Amino acid sequence: MRLIKPLLLVALCGTLALTSCVTPSQVNYLQDMRHGSQIELENKFQAKICPYDELDIYVFGPSGEEDLAKPFNISSKNIGSGGAQRGAYLVDVNGDIQFPVLGNIHVSGMTRLELQDNIKHRLESENLLNQAVIMVRFANFKIFFLGAEGGKSITITNERCTFLEALALCGDLSIYTSRNKIAVMREIDGKMVMRYLDPRSSSVFQDPFFMLQQNDFIITQNYNTSTTRQEARNFVSMWATTAMSTITLVLTIINLIKK
Repeated sequence: MRLIKPLLLVALCGTLALTSCVTPSQVNYLQDMRHGSQIELENKFQAKICPYDELDIYVFGPSGEEDLAKPFNISSKNIGSGGAQRGAYLVDVNGDIQFPVLGNIHVSGMTRLELQDNIKHRLESENLLNQAVIMVRFANFKIFFLGAEGGKSITITNERCTFLEALALCGDLSIYTSRNKIAVMREIDGKMVMRYLDPRSSSVFQDPFFMLQQNDFIITQNYNTSTTRQEARNFVSMWATTAMSTITLVLTIINLIKK
């Protein structure tokens, strides 16, 4: 009897603890992936320029003729303690920017590399600046989070961010956040488009929204209470049955030893 009471107490405590737990199937990532799994990704993904984007564009002249590039650079202002130079162009509602000397340039739908080539081509074809080096960067590549985790934003410095990277950068999700219905919302051609992604499955890699665009929203929500309770009851029932079977086996062995 001295041994029976501790065993029953352990089983009872374990059962009570499990009732407050979320099951692993609800929170574990990429559950169907195995050692050595290989899934092809879109490695050549490049963000597209959209209205209201901010772009840093710099024009450099050939060595020894740097002053020739000055007319093609807007006045920069110092930012930060390091005195880094920034010259941001705001893409207007029509997807255009006003560029020095060249005037209006339609940039919406281009990648930054395409815009670099476009500016370089125009400078050379119009005999304005030969052998120019153009550098274009996004100044506002941010991802926004709303929902169960609260509101926050993260700035992406390398202009390439996957859905899983964004979850990691925001500090991951609470165990009480539903994984099967994480929304990614994006503006496409003047319409807000939403898709639901599930990071528990490797199929998330094939979703067209897996590669995030600048200004995407990730929206989370808590688990459905009734569903969560049912899954928790099933989980508890399984482990309670295992615990009781183990206790029964131990008691049987003890009785055999006593005999």
